[in-house]
Amino acid sequence: MTDPGPGPIEAATARLLDWLGRTAGVAARLSEPDAAIAADVVALRHDGDPHGGPHPPTGGVTVYLLEVRPARQTRGTGPREPYRFTVRFLVTGPVRALDSVLTAAVHAGEPEILLTAGDPALWQALGVPPRPALIVDLPAVVGYAEQPAPPVLHKLKIEHVARRTLAGTVVGPGDVPLPAVRVEVLGTTLTTTTDARGRFTVAGVPDTGEVRLRLVGRGRTFVAAVDPGEPDLILRCDLPTR
Repeated sequence: MTDPGPGPIEAATARLLDWLGRTAGVAARLSEPDAAIAADVVALRHDGDPHGGPHPPTGGVTVYLLEVRPARQTRGTGPREPYRFTVRFLVTGPVRALDSVLTAAVHAGEPEILLTAGDPALWQALGVPPRPALIVDLPAVVGYAEQPAPPVLHKLKIEHVARRTLAGTVVGPGDVPLPAVRVEVLGTTLTTTTDARGRFTVAGVPDTGEVRLRLVGRGRTFVAAVDPGEPDLILRCDLPTR
């Protein structure tokens, strides 16, 4: 069975670890937060002087996959949009390393950093003492497989269909012209509306024999079969003239 490669969550994790090393300049490991790392937060107390004394090693950060969250989906009229979601990570480590991560993210404009890791319930759920940490959100997507178009097995055949223009008048009782009647050519998208004299003109009607017209007006509908060869059609229908 062929290895499908890393999935979207695994790929997002790899992107974060790579970004931490390349852009933020800190070593990173994927692990659960543990109590031993809490000792790193006392680094600023080294020799009692965080500015004048020798600096301790910066140290690395620990990356913990915290949760997978839904994201706003996009819809269009074209190809199906991929499914979007967010992978949330908890990043813990020495203050100096967290400074580097936060500064690099702000300068680069990504990834999204949330300063909401101080919730006691979070640390209680993890079973470790609270400590300085950053929450990092990375976008991820699951694409849909594209359905290839079926192959064309026959030669393209083009048929020329002659077209003509229909013109005529819609009249009611007493041959009174009827304005504002919609005239539709059935089987096509062609449509028009009669003018104040009941006249209509429809261009581009396929010349394939008998043509059926649908007349819609005054809340009623009529269907008439006409000869497209007639130069001036008269369509009579039982519609009120007012």
